Amino acid sequence: MKVGLYFGSFNPVHFGHLSIANYFLEFTDLEQLWFIVSPQNPLKKKASLLADYHRLELLNIAIGDSNKYKVSNIEFSMPKPSYTIDTLSYLQEKYSNNEFVLIMGSDNLPTLQKWKNYKEILDNYYIYVYPRPNNDGGEFKNHNKINFYDAPLMEISSSFIRKSIKDNKDIRFFLPLNVYEYIKEMHFYEK
Repeated sequence: MKVGLYFGSFNPVHFGHLSIANYFLEFTDLEQLWFIVSPQNPLKKKASLLADYHRLELLNIAIGDSNKYKVSNIEFSMPKPSYTIDTLSYLQEKYSNNEFVLIMGSDNLPTLQKWKNYKEILDNYYIYVYPRPNNDGGEFKNHNKINFYDAPLMEISSSFIRKSIKDNKDIRFFLPLNVYEYIKEMHFYEK
């Protein structure tokens, strides 16, 4: 089975994430998409990160009972910070019949050479890329393992959601309703 791996902190998950996931399932050769919830991105600060299990729960709420999507906490039990190559190696060993493809925004490509063992990733995995403003992929834009897709752009970010909640704005239409209700009930991101 060809599985897309969508890594992220999903802090919180919103319609931008879900639209990208839906696009790659419906408009590429992927058969399933797994959201890999990252406890800590080595290239980002941990400051306003909601607890791992809450972010995992929000994603589970968002995808419901769909059998095309899966939410994975695989990185929760791995050494911190999380490195994509380590997660890929583990998943490839555990699910050897699957072909894994990375899904990422074009804004991640300029820093790809900073990733641990990035050449090994490029040698062994395809990367499906969705556009981000003012990012054309840099030196990797013509790499034979990197495929660009014209996925619709949605300018929603988790940081925008968090700030809006803190500022007491009504953001219910940026998130699945059940995710919005859970965040409100739990008073996430209010401080």
